[in-house]
Amino acid sequence: MTATAFAWLGAGLAAIGVGLAALGVGNIFGNYLAGALRNPSAADSQFARALIGAALAEGLGLFAFVIGFLLYLKA
Repeated sequence: MTATAFAWLGAGLAAIGVGLAALGVGNIFGNYLAGALRNPSAADSQFARALIGAALAEGLGLFAFVIGFLLYLKA
């Protein structure tokens, strides 16, 4: 019973990681938009970096989702 409870706890903590990854992507694009509105001439050169940052944040979110799903299946 204890192992099952810890598996559920780990799955719940991984779900928090997925939500925080979504907040990170929103933060990346929000800051990109704020910077692009302040300096429109630099917006084109920074868009690729914003996409790379979003991809890395989403990758961590997907990793947390997979770990949570595997713990859910174990429970």
